[in-house]
Parts: sequence; C-alpha cells; structure tokens
Amino acid sequence: MNRKLALLRPSPRFFSSALKTQSNKLPFIPLVAENGFVDAIGNTPLIKLNKLSDQLERNIYAKAEWMNPGGSVKDRAALYIIQDAEAKGQIKAGGTVVEGTAGNTGIGLAHVCRSRGYKCVIYMPNTQAASKVDLLKLLGAEVYPVPVKPFDDPMNYNHQAKRHAESLDNAVWTNQFDNTANRNAHIQSTGPEIWAQLDGKVDGFTCSTGTGGTLAGVTRYLKEISNGKVKAVLADPPGSVLYSYIKTNGKELDRSGGSFTEGIGQGRVTDNLRPDLELIDDAIRIPDEESIVMLYRLLDEEGIYIGGTGALNVVAAAEVAKTLPKGSNVVTILADSAHKYSDRIFSKKWLQQKNLYDVLPANLQKYAILD
Repeated sequence: MNRKLALLRPSPRFFSSALKTQSNKLPFIPLVAENGFVDAIGNTPLIKLNKLSDQLERNIYAKAEWMNPGGSVKDRAALYIIQDAEAKGQIKAGGTVVEGTAGNTGIGLAHVCRSRGYKCVIYMPNTQAASKVDLLKLLGAEVYPVPVKPFDDPMNYNHQAKRHAESLDNAVWTNQFDNTANRNAHIQSTGPEIWAQLDGKVDGFTCSTGTGGTLAGVTRYLKEISNGKVKAVLADPPGSVLYSYIKTNGKELDRSGGSFTEGIGQGRVTDNLRPDLELIDDAIRIPDEESIVMLYRLLDEEGIYIGGTGALNVVAAAEVAKTLPKGSNVVTILADSAHKYSDRIFSKKWLQQKNLYDVLPANLQKYAILD
C-alpha cells in the first residue's frame, strides 16, 4: 500500500458510517501492507479510556503505538530516519546503520534494517532492561551496552555510536535526538492520524519526550491544522530538565531526581524539540508514584498492558483534561507495551526497592506477582 495514500484514508468513523448504507457490511477495515514490514508502520488505533473518561467527565484517548509491527512509537522515527538517509545517499545497499538509543528506537531500526538488508549496530545505556538487549540481538543487531555518561562526556553512548559509524565505510549514524526526520515522522503520520480519528475534535495533546520527536511533530501538526486551538503540554518524569526549562522560559535546567521510566526525560533541548518549543503551552512533572499506580490501573480497569512511559502520559492527559471544559477530548501516546519491563514493574521485590509497592492500592497489588 502506498504510504501517502494510507495516510489519506478516511477515519474509521467515516467507514463505519458509510458501511451502514451498504447491503453487505464489512466487520473490519481492510488494511494490507503491500510493501512489507515498513508499510505496516503507523495507522494505529486510538483507544478511548472509558473508565478514566467517565471519572473526569472529559474524554481521554490514547494512541496504541505498541500495535506498530516493531512494538512501539519509535517504529515511525526509525522508518523516516532510514528513508531520509537513503534519499540523501548517506547509505547504500549492504550498509550499516548505527544509533545510540535506550531501546525502542534501536528495536525499530533493527526491524527496518532487516527488512531493507542493512546491518544494525546499537549503543545503549547499560541501565536498560536486559530484555531490550536480548530482543535487539535476536533481531540481528550488534549491541554495545555502555556506562551511563552525561551528553557532554565523550563516552556518552550517542557519541560512541557516532564514532563507530565514522569508522566504517557505507555507514550512517542516524542521530535520532537531533535528526529532524524523526520529528517529520510525526508531522506526516501521527498527527494527521489523530486529527482524522477524532474528526478534528481534538482539544488537548500531551506526551513525554525522549528525543522530542513525537511531542514536537504531533504538536506542530495539531497546532497548525487547528489554528492554535489544541492545547499542547509536555509531560516530564523526575530527573529531566525540560519541565523546568519550559516553566522558567529557558532560564533553568533542573535535572534533580530520577525515574523508573525508560527512554524518556532529557538533559538538554534536542534539535527535534527546539523548533516547536514556542508551541508548547505548559509542562507537567509526573511523580513515579502516580505513573506506577496508573500503569496498574490501566491493566485492571481498561485491560491495557503498557510500560511506564505510556502510564506517565495518561496521568498527564488526565491533568490536562482537568484544565479544559467538560466533554473535551485529550489525546496522548501509549508508547509501548509492558512486555520489555515486566520483570521489573510486576516484581514485588523490585517495586519495594523503588518504594513503589506501598503506593499501590490494595486491590492492585495482586498484579505484582513476580519475585
């Protein structure tokens, strides 16, 4: 299926309405990825969180990005970044893609590299879940977990990835944090999908940032198409500087604290985020205690099994909704599923070590079944 055509497809509501007039009703919307794996990226469902929406008297919608074929929102960035490198002649057949990533972008890149015949090399912080490393290796990637260093240290995993790419022929460092092909993926796909899925009835949007591509790209699209009416809010975990940066109009970069979430939070303003900072209306810092409770609530109340990033995003969406009139529609991102993190976030011992077990209501503690 041609991706340009795919993005122009009417929303499911259109199909549902149109099919009611036909004598033969289809029980589904037929989607076919004629061009293989990469053509299946995007067009993910938008799920209304019914119980939370009823409680707030505002509608919370969450983009089910774990339903991308590589399992996360980062499939979009991976595809657009590689397509951009190909268009610029930075990589040719049989070449090598190198990236520094906390996991999901690497997984997306590994999938796309397999489908296009490239080698894949990933540098990542050695604090990430072991399951991410294992999955990358299963996908054929060469993986280098390295000690955590700040961005201004030459041994930061991103700088090591760049040097590795420069040491090879026919190789590209995809530079997800500052490569704005990442941001463009969400201007051209995620944003238009959200707008179409709600028939333009979008009042608020919020999500957390790693590279900043999702927040910036979706915000840019929604602000432009709504003539600035959509409220855009950055959601941040403890330990990230962006909350303080936005709240102080760029005067402070407070990085105090830390979080159990992986792959989000930032110690600087990336090139993906910088062009759209003026479009962001506010920022919210979400404590880990609220994120973990929401993670368990979504499993218990909605049957949705997601990671910490998605849970944080839903907490932020609820906070944004409270600032809008009743009946408003607020959208956020469920970045990936809980599968890569289950050995931690559903471990009673791990939760206790992080002082997160006792914050769970008694009726939710039953899900912490792992030792």
